Amino acid sequence: MKVLIVIDVQNDFMPGGALAVPSGDEIVPVINDLMHRFDLVIATQDWHPSGHSSFATSHEDASEFEVIKLDGLDQVMWPDHCVQGSRGAEFHKDLKTENFEAIFRKGTNPKIDSYSGFYDNAHLKSTGLAGFLKEKNAEELYFTGLAADYCVYFSMKDAIGEGFSSNLLEDATRPLKQDEFEKAKIDLLRRGGKIMKSKDLDF
Repeated sequence: MKVLIVIDVQNDFMPGGALAVPSGDEIVPVINDLMHRFDLVIATQDWHPSGHSSFATSHEDASEFEVIKLDGLDQVMWPDHCVQGSRGAEFHKDLKTENFEAIFRKGTNPKIDSYSGFYDNAHLKSTGLAGFLKEKNAEELYFTGLAADYCVYFSMKDAIGEGFSSNLLEDATRPLKQDEFEKAKIDLLRRGGKIMKSKDLDF
């Protein structure tokens, strides 16, 4: 079974959003056009409680995008984003969400961030995504969404670790920082992932 995974295509990651990914809106029609090719389409959704520990506003002396140590882990201090129930946490209005079989929410624990759709950043708690995919007999995963150098990268890295054949559809993702994305791609290839364009799909 071939599965399309749509990572965090939410308003706050779009141009004009709280944590905007450059040209993030350009991937929405690409993802929509891909959906019909897949046996299963699932999505992740960043879903932070107010006052999340990854928000710069939750720390008296922190600046946005500064990296601090939080319970022993490096943590980027983000602008407040994807707060539960907010417009910023909603999916982009043009995304064909009716095709999602399931939505896995992440970042719900106020004390720890969760870039990956599979685990929090300390790998203390699973979202249940890996078990869901295994129960569905998923064999090949194809990753799209935002941001390429964070949530897409960490999700794909965990998928490889769970033993899934994992593919990045590069034209259906955008990074916060291109240089970080280049490093992430090298790491994914080293781990056994594949990187391709949607036009290269042969099904």
